Amino acid sequence: MAEGGAADLDTQRGEVAALLKTQLRKGDTWYLVDSHWFKQWKKYVGYDSWDKYQMGDQNVYPGPVDNSGLLRDGDVLAIKEHLIDELDYILVPTEGWNKLVSWYGLKEGQEPIARKVVEQGMFVKHCKVEVYLTELKLCEDSNMDNVITRRFSKADTIDMIEKEMRKLFSIPDEKETRLWNRYMSNTFEPLNKPDSTIQDAGLYQGQVLVIEQKNEDGTWPRGSTAPNVKNSSYSLPSYNAYNSYDYSDQSRQSERSGLCGLSNLGNTCFMNSAVQCLSNIPPLTEYFLKDKYTDELNVDNPLGMKGEIARAYAELIKQLWTGKYSYVTPRPFKTQVGRFAPQFSGYQQQDSHELLAFLLDGLHEDLNRIRKKPYIQLKDANGRPDKVVAEEAWENHIKRNDSIIVDIFHGLFKSTLVCPVCSKVSVTFDPFCYLTLPLPMKKERTLEVFLVRLDPLAKPTQYKLTVPKVGYISDLCTSLSNLSGVPAEKMIVTDIYNHRFHRIFATNENLSSIMERDDIYVFELAVNRVEDTDHVVIPVHLREKYKQSGYNHTSTPLFGQPFLIAVPRTLSEDKLYNMLLLRLCRFVRSSVEEEEEDCEETQPTKQHTVNGNATNGLLEEGSPSEMETDEQDDESSQDQELPSENDNSQSEDSVGGDNELENGVVGPQNSTKGQQTAGHNKKRLFTFQFNNMGKTDFSLIKEDTRQIRFDEGHLRLSDRSYLSLDWEPEIKKKYFDETVIEDFDKHESMEYKPQKKAFFKLKDCIELFTTKEKLGAEDPWYCPNCKQHQQATKKLDLWSLPPVLVVHLKRFSYSRYMRDKLDSLVDFPLRDLDMSEFLINPNAGPCRYDLIAVSNHYGGMGGGHYTAYAKNKDDGKWYNYDDSSVSPANEDQIVSKAGYVLFYQRQDTVKGTGYFALDREEEEEDEEEEEGEENENENENENEGEGRQERKTASSSQGAASACAASAASALSDEEDLNENRRRKNDNEQEDEEEEEEEEEEEEQAPNRDVAMKTN
Repeated sequence: MAEGGAADLDTQRGEVAALLKTQLRKGDTWYLVDSHWFKQWKKYVGYDSWDKYQMGDQNVYPGPVDNSGLLRDGDVLAIKEHLIDELDYILVPTEGWNKLVSWYGLKEGQEPIARKVVEQGMFVKHCKVEVYLTELKLCEDSNMDNVITRRFSKADTIDMIEKEMRKLFSIPDEKETRLWNRYMSNTFEPLNKPDSTIQDAGLYQGQVLVIEQKNEDGTWPRGSTAPNVKNSSYSLPSYNAYNSYDYSDQSRQSERSGLCGLSNLGNTCFMNSAVQCLSNIPPLTEYFLKDKYTDELNVDNPLGMKGEIARAYAELIKQLWTGKYSYVTPRPFKTQVGRFAPQFSGYQQQDSHELLAFLLDGLHEDLNRIRKKPYIQLKDANGRPDKVVAEEAWENHIKRNDSIIVDIFHGLFKSTLVCPVCSKVSVTFDPFCYLTLPLPMKKERTLEVFLVRLDPLAKPTQYKLTVPKVGYISDLCTSLSNLSGVPAEKMIVTDIYNHRFHRIFATNENLSSIMERDDIYVFELAVNRVEDTDHVVIPVHLREKYKQSGYNHTSTPLFGQPFLIAVPRTLSEDKLYNMLLLRLCRFVRSSVEEEEEDCEETQPTKQHTVNGNATNGLLEEGSPSEMETDEQDDESSQDQELPSENDNSQSEDSVGGDNELENGVVGPQNSTKGQQTAGHNKKRLFTFQFNNMGKTDFSLIKEDTRQIRFDEGHLRLSDRSYLSLDWEPEIKKKYFDETVIEDFDKHESMEYKPQKKAFFKLKDCIELFTTKEKLGAEDPWYCPNCKQHQQATKKLDLWSLPPVLVVHLKRFSYSRYMRDKLDSLVDFPLRDLDMSEFLINPNAGPCRYDLIAVSNHYGGMGGGHYTAYAKNKDDGKWYNYDDSSVSPANEDQIVSKAGYVLFYQRQDTVKGTGYFALDREEEEEDEEEEEGEENENENENENEGEGRQERKTASSSQGAASACAASAASALSDEEDLNENRRRKNDNEQEDEEEEEEEEEEEEQAPNRDVAMKTN
């Protein structure tokens, strides 16, 4: 085994650095290493040129590779969800992993976290380490309730899964089987290509796979739906995945238009959800179904996609609305999207709103009626009336952007910025395609921390604190102070990892730098560190010394919990030792022999240790007068040389005063002064060494007086300057009680479960959107008056709203250290959403909306599942779209915590109102058809009348009277029918004339009808 000594550090650093640059190759294996451990290793080997202070320092020796921070509780194979590359873990290739383990070992009880490199992307293939495996649910056709979950790589084949399932369900080799992909509502899709990978087959997280066994009589339980059935290799009609749609009619040729699912190609539920919502926006779908887009394709637009996105979308919409299929496979559409937006090219889960934003923008540019965009100089309002500035902004917008997307989705909002220095007001009007609304959540999070009190006998206490999400360490101290009674100014917040201080936080640091899995310890000090310059605060680590040369590298030389201690700027070595020993009194015990023979003699001695305070363990560390031992021992200065790593000369030193303190603090089972301990002269339990920036600091102790003096540099607390307490292994074993290290008390706050408000109304979110806010320091505004960036106040107001209002609820929040999803219920109305109270334009026109579609997201960050609810334009009923499955939905299902993107249509723009040109064309066509039918009816009636007259003449004279009567009655009836038809026609024409007159009146009242139509 290689030594971790200084001689090897350059080699370690060089080899690992080179291996980390290894190119990813499909099929290779890489390993996850916890970034906490890796950072410690980098410190130890001086990996970064700017951080070589502690290179080779055994106090930062990383110990065995420890991935416990990545693992789910109690599972050595399953990693936590939503881990982030470089932040939570580092990926190293096989050779690098083998070297690290040969140098340092792997923590006992852990298994390597190995992951395969897979290939992603349709056009541009790129390799990626598959950190998260795909979890599949496996069951038998005969017993679907017995589900077994297994994890597979996306590179695993269908054949491998089938073999695993045959083994799991003990299916004999001679039995023929076939595999099905089970969706909701009893929809099954055959997995018919054994060589295709999980990625090719489009299987996603949580997918249910069913294995079916052939009956004894040669039939299949699910029926012989596939020709040429062989053992797991039957095939369906092939298709070209790049230019045609795969679909399933499943013997259901009478599907209703639009009720067609989209099969999941592998984590593409986000795309399916967004497409189904857009598919159920009537004016947009009618536009594509009637091929209106062909006249407006703009293939030369440099901002567009050469018309490809519009064509692919049109083809997909036509497939969904043929009424022939229960679901289609949208590979061609996915392919085109991936070509123009590489972020969607792979098979990772994405955001349905991000895809929607890309799609609306892509369709707009592909269908932009403006062939050559003019250059327009934007002007500020400069005090002009809002109406004038808004109309100018909209006209400028449609000079460059005029498409069906603008007609349907674009609105206008007013943005007001005010400079906090010169009070300059800037007003602009900007178009929008959707509204992103914040959720009115409390900006708070809970953190669990341990408080280590001054009392050395008190166990650490665990607290659950409520702190601001965007706050500072000082906020954590204030919150803890309120619960514990310890003054906030006497607290220091630290992050402890692997028996050392990983970080010591300043009070002005951001709370966002504390991650959920950090072990946060807050230490109570006897002094106010900021105000008191007579004392210094020292970080202390406990370290075990080894007699052999070098170190045993299968375990870390550090042990126990590190701690902070406040000491005077000048003090004797003895005083410091006594203070440290008192601080450790909870962990220090006497030997068993002493306990048995001397328990009676200890009572008097314990009373005179540290000014009599050792019995209750209380010690004001900052007060020198309370640090004197009752017996001063001049011999104590013998323990003078600060030990080197392997120098054990101090083992013979005897310090009487120390033993008295030791005896007094340890408690009732201590020996009296002068007693021999384990055959040695009395000695200190540990020696200590000062380390500053990784180097042993000899300058602190003045040789002549053995006084310790701390200079100005030590007033700055840092995890790089610390004191190491070195323990001999046998002394540690005998006197240090490691069993109490993990002991802690729980404060009642740990029982607290944050109360979440039951729900919010959509209007609460809109109000928050229109509330004035101050821009963040990282997002300032350039003030044209001050000529510099300022943290201005910003206010958004709605000026005009589009026919279809898209509302995106901002459920996801990301930062460097935090990932969060807000799953609060937002109560949104299904009909009659009145937006008038939020519009500042007095002439905005109608603004009542009805819900027509919802994109839902279930689950947590970075994964989960998307579905859609949408109202069918033909029958007006709600349906649930879940990938390839479509099922009826009740109205009371629509509003849920999963609601993510909402689609509302304005009531005055629905079909039949004649708002859209296409709608008006349809009405005219219907009228023409009606007129044609009426003319046909009149001709038929006349022909029938003539025929009856001829028959009447040819009849016998005997029946003349009755025939005449019948003819008269018939003629009367025909005349009534004709009159009724004419009356209806007149009524219709009259209604049409009235509507036309109303429209003319509206046009007279609002001359900017065209602009308003697109604005509204």
